[in-house]
Amino acid sequence: MSIKIGQTQIGGPDFTVIAGPCSVESEDQFRTTAIGVKKSGAALLRGGIWKMRTSPTAFQGLGESSFEFIKKIKHETGMSLVSEISDIRQVEKISGFVDAYQVGARNMHNYSLLKELGQQDKPVLLKRNFSAYIDEWLKAADYITNGGNQNVILCERGIRTFETATRNTLDLNAVVYAKKHSKFPVIVDPSHAVGIAELVPHLCYASAAAGADGLIIEVHPNPRVALSDGPQALTLDVFDKMMIQLEKVLFAFDRKLQKHPNPLNRVS
Repeated sequence: MSIKIGQTQIGGPDFTVIAGPCSVESEDQFRTTAIGVKKSGAALLRGGIWKMRTSPTAFQGLGESSFEFIKKIKHETGMSLVSEISDIRQVEKISGFVDAYQVGARNMHNYSLLKELGQQDKPVLLKRNFSAYIDEWLKAADYITNGGNQNVILCERGIRTFETATRNTLDLNAVVYAKKHSKFPVIVDPSHAVGIAELVPHLCYASAAAGADGLIIEVHPNPRVALSDGPQALTLDVFDKMMIQLEKVLFAFDRKLQKHPNPLNRVS
């Protein structure tokens, strides 16, 4: 089964990379990131409009104040956008310009939200909760499909274990299992899985080798000043180098990287 976001198919023979900032922080930051990741071969753009944070005093996203410049940057780059929602009321506000809804790990058990998304006609990227069994994750997807929306993409983003050296532990078992026991495409979020930028590329390669359908990666022009999740964000330069190596890994498995239908030339 493949799911279409904009002009991009996820779950087909090719491998898809979704990339962008954890949070949309400003027009300049979002534009720079969007252009950069597209040049490097990302097919889709990610960007948080609202952010669920552990601390209520942490940056919560720009919200509605970012809508107009996000629309403008989407038009300039031609990229389709994946963005997280955490509240049913947000669906109507962003349905006109967001191409796929992301359900974050904390909301995997938000069944009211999942039921509402089952009534929508846009794809849903469903992240696994960091404490959820695989079976619970798959049943959460059923809450969406039972409402009529079959366009679900599963996302493994790391689980909480006894290990404290990394933010979470990437469960590649879950990727292989979900590919075998569900009809949905399965992608990986290596950024949240490890939480350490220098380790993210290695998890990207491992995910491709394990048979994932794609990746969703956090990228920022200057992670040191990022307002959320800076330590796990790749710089544009590191992202570009990772994408070059990723194509080599995919080639070893007779797979190709799916690029945007109207790509920008990589800067040599």
